[in-house]
Amino acid sequence: MRIIEGAGEWRSPGEAVNDWVEHLKVPDLSVGTYCIPAGGVDDQSPHTEDEIYVVTAGRATIVTPGSTAKVGPGAVIFVPAGEDHRFVDITEDLALLVVFGPAYGSRAPR
Repeated sequence: MRIIEGAGEWRSPGEAVNDWVEHLKVPDLSVGTYCIPAGGVDDQSPHTEDEIYVVTAGRATIVTPGSTAKVGPGAVIFVPAGEDHRFVDITEDLALLVVFGPAYGSRAPR
């Protein structure tokens, strides 16, 4: 067993556009926190792994090619591998607990 301290907690990205911290990585999954300040820009690109976001703080809209949804604390979002997605209209500092399966980057071309 392992307690993952700080997972899902808001951290200011400082001078950066946003903040990504990976807390745990094992072959079958990884867990991290992704933070974007209010009014910020989500500059991510599609991932090679499936992912689940849990909104722990803040409000925004998530946009994919097929849908748009407003999200806030408690929302759980599944994004399949390869699907373009981004958070827009970030009205409150956004903190996301992110779970990748398998681990982030493990399916990336070598």
